[in-house]
Amino acid sequence: MSQQHTAAPARHSAAVTVADRRDWWRDAVIYQVYPRSFADSNGDGMGDLQGVRSRLPYLRDLGVDAVWLSPFYASPQADAGYDVADYRAVDPMFGSLLDADALIRDAHAHGLRIIVDLVPNHSSDQHEWFKRALAEGPGSPLRERYHFRSGKGKNGELPPNDWESIFGGPAWTRVPDGEWYLHLFAPEQPDFNWEHPAVGDEFRSILRFWLDMGVDGFRIDVAHGLVKAEGLPDLGAHDQLKLLGNDVMPFFDQDGVHAIYRQWRRILDEYAGERIFVAEAWTPTVERTANYVRPDELHQAFNFQYLGTEWDAKELRTVIDRTLEAMRPVGAPATWVLSNHDVTRHATRFANPPGLGTQIRTAGDRALGLRRARAATLLMLALPGSAYIYQGEELGLPDVVDLPDEVRQDPAYFRGAGQDGFRDGCRVPIPWTREGSSYGFGSGGSWLPQPPVWAELSVEAQTGVPGSTLELYRSALRVRRARPDLGAGDAVEWLRAPEGVLAFRRGEFVCVANTTGESVTTPAYGRILLTSGEVTEADGETKVPGDTTVWWTTAG
Repeated sequence: MSQQHTAAPARHSAAVTVADRRDWWRDAVIYQVYPRSFADSNGDGMGDLQGVRSRLPYLRDLGVDAVWLSPFYASPQADAGYDVADYRAVDPMFGSLLDADALIRDAHAHGLRIIVDLVPNHSSDQHEWFKRALAEGPGSPLRERYHFRSGKGKNGELPPNDWESIFGGPAWTRVPDGEWYLHLFAPEQPDFNWEHPAVGDEFRSILRFWLDMGVDGFRIDVAHGLVKAEGLPDLGAHDQLKLLGNDVMPFFDQDGVHAIYRQWRRILDEYAGERIFVAEAWTPTVERTANYVRPDELHQAFNFQYLGTEWDAKELRTVIDRTLEAMRPVGAPATWVLSNHDVTRHATRFANPPGLGTQIRTAGDRALGLRRARAATLLMLALPGSAYIYQGEELGLPDVVDLPDEVRQDPAYFRGAGQDGFRDGCRVPIPWTREGSSYGFGSGGSWLPQPPVWAELSVEAQTGVPGSTLELYRSALRVRRARPDLGAGDAVEWLRAPEGVLAFRRGEFVCVANTTGESVTTPAYGRILLTSGEVTEADGETKVPGDTTVWWTTAG
């Protein structure tokens, strides 16, 4: 939040060239771009904003409604840009503010909206506030904007409490003058103290800066973490709360965060063009998640309960029902997501035995994983609400699970303490062409090595090929956009189906997802619109192979 900034381009409205469709976000398909791994315009091996800009026609033709960009702010890159040193500047590795402005304008011209990441829980340790706090020492007013504390023990040699970092190890680091500071993530990411008014003032200003640039919304990183429990109690105190039925951690999902988001919503509502907030909120239950999307707070919240569900009909139906029921009272759309930059891609998760979680270190049965991933995608896109696609999943990309240790950059990998630290596997730059030093990612290499299989999974290799995963996504998004009974709404009508099969109706649309490994026979509900695998129909019945999803229309 240094005051040394390139002047922001002139304010413009996001509604100027993007079609003004009211409540567009309720059924939007939003595509996550991880800028360093999407497209490299200058051959330095690192993706950048000009690279994203050059690929906007691809995203338009894919059929998505909006693009969410992971952080591109000025940063030392201790955690791939989620350690922000200056929230109003673009890191030179990604370009400049003028590049950001051009990207926003071009996206709008292509009918795409732009959502940017906002990181309000913590800054970089190279942020001007934190550097001054360290330099000025104990008692500095700048230290009040973070969580500095004296340590425990005879000489303050023990951390102020027993909290642990999400990346492993203590959540506290001691500085040379003896005080400790809180970091729920890496030591290079000190947590802001949101009880201090200067923090709120600054972030309201940051919101306006990017809204004036024309962005269409913000994805809020660690939206559940801004407010900590009063007094920063030990986790031992939390164990007592759990006995009383309160499973909210003292550093996550505190009720105080909602006052912050109500203030932010009032700012957003001042701007034309249906701008939105999306919460990354890890909560104990989907019912707690619903608190973030009440009418005067945020618009959407990621459905991590769905993302973590196994490819199992019973489990999926449970989380779908709970999600829809939780969102209905607050009038918010459900969201559905299968992959992102923090978890193993679902083509690899579903290739492995159940129960391994969302961080997996083995390739598994890749053919099985891809078959299930395609079926899961059609199921997700048939559900009411908004859906998120992570770059490369439309190519059926698996995780790269065999990256050499020396190329890994995930900070959790180096922290140890039982952390997986294998997020690099889902961040390998995506392939555009069959050939080239980086399969079309750029004219040079890539910051993480791509495997040879990338050639036949590239955009070039799949474009126009019937049955390819890319063409499946293009077809699904085209059908979804053309049919009013897809996306919108807040309910499904469940139909009778064999064990291990999900079947539901939405208006003139029927979806059947077979999560078993065996073929099943279902009614032929009408005319087939799309399938994730080959099916056969005869005598009013349909034979649906294992791990396959089918879309029908009952209209003539």
